[in-house]
Amino acid sequence: MAFFRLYTDADGTSQMEELDLASTPDLTTLHEATKAIFRSSDPGYFSDWHNAPRRQYIITLSGEAEIGLRDGRIQHLGPGDVNLAEDVTGTGHTTRVVGNAPRVTATIHLE
Repeated sequence: MAFFRLYTDADGTSQMEELDLASTPDLTTLHEATKAIFRSSDPGYFSDWHNAPRRQYIITLSGEAEIGLRDGRIQHLGPGDVNLAEDVTGTGHTTRVVGNAPRVTATIHLE
């Protein structure tokens, strides 16, 4: 399991960083959430450049995805990985479901 934060930097570009629960104690406190949704996306699904519609956690329950950034970097997400999507402005990112199985996610909307 890995924990990633997808955010917009000062230049308006989406960036991704891996967070560590031990060094990011605010992640271990209670967070206010408004809604949750479960989704399944088939292998090969691709969402072109987009921003997160709101601050939200996206937890990969099964399957795999790749998050693409403008600088060409790709972050692989697998089962158990958590993505705190906060890039609600800026250049955005892409999402591609890879592998042979659907990607099942739980998305939790944050206040």
